[in-house]
Amino acid sequence: MSALQSTANHSNCYRDSHLTVDFHLQRVQLDGQPLKLTQKEFELLAILVQRAGELIPRSMLLMTVWGYGVEIRTRTLDVHIRRLRKNLGSSARPYIETIFGVGYRFQPTN
Repeated sequence: MSALQSTANHSNCYRDSHLTVDFHLQRVQLDGQPLKLTQKEFELLAILVQRAGELIPRSMLLMTVWGYGVEIRTRTLDVHIRRLRKNLGSSARPYIETIFGVGYRFQPTN
C-alpha cells in the first residue's frame, strides 16, 4: 500500500522512507529520529498528512487547528508552517508545498 493510500484510509500511522507520523501516539520521526513538535505543529502536520495530495485552504487549516473563522486575519498559520519546515529540515521542501494565497499541500514521498 502506498503512503497516499494509507493516509487516505485514515490509518493510525503514516510512513514513508523518511517520515513516520503516529496519529494515535502523536509522535513523529524523521529518518528514525524523534521530532519534538508543539501540539499545534503536530495537529497541522497531521491534517496535512491525512489529506496528502490535496490542496488544503488556509481558512480550513485556521479553522480546524485554531478555531479561527474566515474573518480572522493572522500570520499564525505561516509561523507554524515555518516552524514545522524548520523541524523537518531539508525534508520540508518536498513534503510541504505552498500554494501562495490559497493554502498548503502535503506531498508524500516513497
